[in-house]
Amino acid sequence: MFLSRGRCCMNALEAINLSKTYSATDGFFLKNKKNIRAVNDISFTLKENQTLGIVGESGCGKSTLARMLVGLLEPTSGTINLQNQNIKQYQRQELGRVIQYVFQDPLSSLNPRKTIYQSLAAPLKYLHQHDNSLIKEKMLSVMGEVGLKEEFLDRYPHEFSGGQAQRIGIARALLADAKILILDEPVSALDVSIQSQVLNLLNELKRKFNLSFIVISHDLAVVENISDEIAVMYFGDIVEHNSSKEIFQKPRHPYTELLVGSVPKLNKQFADISNKNTELPDPANPPLGCSFYSRCSYRSEKCQSTKTPINSAEKLPFVSCFHPL
Repeated sequence: MFLSRGRCCMNALEAINLSKTYSATDGFFLKNKKNIRAVNDISFTLKENQTLGIVGESGCGKSTLARMLVGLLEPTSGTINLQNQNIKQYQRQELGRVIQYVFQDPLSSLNPRKTIYQSLAAPLKYLHQHDNSLIKEKMLSVMGEVGLKEEFLDRYPHEFSGGQAQRIGIARALLADAKILILDEPVSALDVSIQSQVLNLLNELKRKFNLSFIVISHDLAVVENISDEIAVMYFGDIVEHNSSKEIFQKPRHPYTELLVGSVPKLNKQFADISNKNTELPDPANPPLGCSFYSRCSYRSEKCQSTKTPINSAEKLPFVSCFHPL
C-alpha cells in the first residue's frame, strides 16, 4: 500500500483568528459600500489522527472557512498553519500533498468527457510526477481501499451512484498522499444507509493511515459518531467547541442545545422550535451584541449590547455565551 503510516505527535492544522469579509455595494449608482461578514475571528486546532466536526445552519460560514483552510480563499485576516508551517510558505504543488478538499458533489469537479482513470491520473502526474505504470499501480491500490472495483476506472462520472461518487472523491484525496482532508457535507446528498457506509469508511481510513479530518455539516447527527471534537458555528462565529461526547451530553450554548434537541433519536421528543425566530441576522449589519440574541430563550439585556467572548484554540471547553447552560 502506498499510503504511509505516521505518528500522532503534533497539530495537523491550526487556525488563528481567521476572518473573512466581502465588500458589497448597494443604493443608487451602487455608491454605498458595505462589508459582509462571513467568518469572524475563528481559532481552533486539529490534532493529528483526529476528526473535528464543524456544524451549523446553511449560511453560517462553514464552507467559506473550509475553502480558506485549503487555500482556495484568502482570509481577510488571521493565520493558518499546516503541520506547524504557515500555509503561505507552501507552494501550490506542495500544498496539495499536505491537504485535500473533498467536495459535497465530487463528480461536479470531474470532467464529464474523461474517464475516472483520466481524471484521477492528472493530479498524480502534477503532484508526484509518477510515470503511467506507477500511476496505475497506485490507483488500483487506493480504489481497493475505498471499496471500488478496478473496472470503475474506465467509466465516466455520470455512470456512478451518489455513494460511489463520494468514494471516488475520497480516493482522489488519498492519491495525493495528503494527511489532512477537509470534507464539505460529505454525505448530505446520500440515503441514510449509504451515509453510514461512507462514514464507517472514513473512520477506517483515518485509523489505518493516521489521517486528520475536518468534517463540515449542517447535520449534527452526521458528525456525532465520527468526530473527536465538535465546533458549533453560528453567523460566522464558533459559539461552542468541546469533545463530541460533551456536546451531546451537556451542550452549554443555547444554540447547541437547540441543535442537539433537533437530532432524531428513538423515543425522544423533538425540541419545540415552532415559536422561535429562525432567521439569521443581516451579515451587512451585524448585531451589537450576541448574534443569537433574537432566538435565545436565556437572553438578557447585556446580551443585546455586549459582544460575547471570542473563541480560543488553547483550551476546551469553549462557549461564547454570558449565560452558559
